[in-house]
Amino acid sequence: QVELVESGGGSVQAGGSLTLSCVASGYTYGAYWMAWFRQAPGKEREGVALIATRGILAYYADSVKGRFTISRDNAKQTVNLQMNSLKPEDTAMYYCATAKDGYWTRLLTPDDVQYWGQGTQVTVSS
Repeated sequence: QVELVESGGGSVQAGGSLTLSCVASGYTYGAYWMAWFRQAPGKEREGVALIATRGILAYYADSVKGRFTISRDNAKQTVNLQMNSLKPEDTAMYYCATAKDGYWTRLLTPDDVQYWGQGTQVTVSS
């Protein structure tokens, strides 16, 4: 049974930091790219970061570039999102996601995802 379990969300003031973690199980974790998405109320789900199978390549949305860092540990089957200099506009539900099989040269869209986590809420106050 495939499972992605996120943790690490919470409330923080603008300028603060949070680290989201996701533990995957039930499939060959190291074979697939991993991503983080977010969805704010009334908005579409958007990809914010993507990391390749061995962690060498990563892509970021322009809105988070320089502030967020995605990383993975294939031995532990985890993917993290370090978020610094948080802004109120970063407030959203954040989702861990497993990409469909393939080599990616852009951020994922929801259609590119084969597995989703349940989400973790991040709230940034001004």
